[in-house]
Amino acid sequence: MDPIISISNLVKTYASGFQALKGVSLDIHAGEIFALLGPNGAGKSTLINIICGLVTPTGGRVTAGGHDIVRDYRAARALIGLVPQEITSDAFESVWSTVRFSRGLFGRAPAPGHLERVLRDLSLWDKKNSSILTLSGGMKRRVMIAKALAHEPRILFLDEPTAGVDVELRREMWAMVRRLRSGGVTIILTTHYIEEAEEMADRVAVMNHGEVILVEDKQTLMRKMGRRQLTLQLQSPLACIPPGLADRQLELSADGLQLVYTFDTSAETTGIASLLRQIRDQGIDFRDLQTSESSLEEIFVNLVGRHR
Repeated sequence: MDPIISISNLVKTYASGFQALKGVSLDIHAGEIFALLGPNGAGKSTLINIICGLVTPTGGRVTAGGHDIVRDYRAARALIGLVPQEITSDAFESVWSTVRFSRGLFGRAPAPGHLERVLRDLSLWDKKNSSILTLSGGMKRRVMIAKALAHEPRILFLDEPTAGVDVELRREMWAMVRRLRSGGVTIILTTHYIEEAEEMADRVAVMNHGEVILVEDKQTLMRKMGRRQLTLQLQSPLACIPPGLADRQLELSADGLQLVYTFDTSAETTGIASLLRQIRDQGIDFRDLQTSESSLEEIFVNLVGRHR
């Protein structure tokens, strides 16, 4: 199956000489939730703005639904909905007028039933006649999402959609994202809440300094690059790690009451059984043990740190 978005050797160099994108190539599959992660200035927003027709690329090619975003701009753009980081809307318009106008911009026939469903899904229906000026910041963010969905796009870009919104709204929005995906909409999101990407995404791309440094299925990424730790709660504090355990990857907590062993999740053997035997042979007693696994955030931090 052809990707719904195909990016080939995309370059963006600004007049100042700053190169925001350095030959980015990436395919995004229909119906997936794709998380685009990276530190500030990595090139995420530039990439999104090029795909959405807001920034002109210096070189390379992008297609959306098979349509070249430069040569066949109208057809490509009609497939895409964008929720930008900034809240931009006519403050004196009503919510209903705003979403109806957004649909009309794409030449779509009036569909009050569809607009009502979108507003109800976003808990905006009771605010449909309110001017945007009177809404809270969270409600204004919902209006931006409603505008992006007004013309029934097949591709939805969410650029930091939950920035500055409360926990309840965040949960509602992600429930809506899941419903959209189940209806066949492809979701591409950027977020600084990496736990959201860990929960929501099917695949993850990490950008840094205008380059894609990794694209991977989320579960595969966490299996290949994740680490697990075994923490032993000791009966009595240790002053230092005994010489008989010096060859092990062990860390001793500052209070001497925890031994932490880090092991590779992809290795054939963890070495835990032999470690526990060694610890007993050293006369060390422990009262509890627990394991923990790397989060996507820890993997992300490690990746970006390697590509500074």
